[in-house]
Amino acid sequence: MTEHGDASRPDALTVPTRAEQAQGWRAPGQDAGWLNPIRERFLLRLLVRKELRVRYRGSMLGMLWSYVKPAVQFIVFYIALGVFLQLSKATPAYAVYLFSGIVVVNLFGEIFGNATRSISGNGALVAKIYLPSQLFPWSSMIVALVHFVPQLLVLVVGALLFGWLPSPTALVAFALGMMILVIFTMGLGMLTAALNAAFRDVENFVDLIVMVATWLSPVLYRISMVQEAIDGTIWWWLYQLNPLTIVVELFHVAFWRFSPQVVEAIPADPSLVLPGEPFGLWWAGLLIAVATFVIGTVVFERSKRRFAQEL
Repeated sequence: MTEHGDASRPDALTVPTRAEQAQGWRAPGQDAGWLNPIRERFLLRLLVRKELRVRYRGSMLGMLWSYVKPAVQFIVFYIALGVFLQLSKATPAYAVYLFSGIVVVNLFGEIFGNATRSISGNGALVAKIYLPSQLFPWSSMIVALVHFVPQLLVLVVGALLFGWLPSPTALVAFALGMMILVIFTMGLGMLTAALNAAFRDVENFVDLIVMVATWLSPVLYRISMVQEAIDGTIWWWLYQLNPLTIVVELFHVAFWRFSPQVVEAIPADPSLVLPGEPFGLWWAGLLIAVATFVIGTVVFERSKRRFAQEL
């Protein structure tokens, strides 16, 4: 007997020795489940590079599209709502308020949409080569974060121009918002990725959710307007418990709420004070995000063995 076991057994040579296992070698077909993105970091990096290359193949602007798309979106919304509907007059530093919500919705939409299509879009790899299926939605999430960084830099520069300065409260609010957003969206993305492998209508339904998300969270308007309209009803509580609402308000705390123009305007307009500030219902958002992630992971794990046949 050797470390490899009985050489007469046909599968004996497939079992790595202890030394090989210490170097990361494993028997073919072993699956670490939801830990695959951590254990298979090399493959994850390859998939991320592949997605970035494919996305910008033949593009003249390349990564500059990460600036162009949100810039156009911001200009359209600012002119339509800030100028035509004059929301900028009632909201100090409205440009920062608006863009801090836009970057949240853009990140949500990109992670959610890309993760949903990650299995069906890589059908050739899923059906013909053994790769841990979890790597596909996770690589889509990392690519979305890569695109998010330029938008975040623009937001920080814009906030600084309005007199904003980093603070412990701002950093905590930003960290909480990012954690809730990524966990929640990855849970949704893994759930819909599993469903979309069998039913392609799911990705169209996801597109509708992303489109509506901009209007169902306080991105374009202040949350005080919603409170005035539906305060005291179950709809107000459901609106507040929407994880996107919680994340957008955390980003407002991080980049807008404590800018000089807002602080100076509060005595004349107390509605600028956000509900439950500084961190609001962050604990509820985190609980909902974790529950969504667990459900999405369980559904994905139970469905992944059928991906090759369904594709």
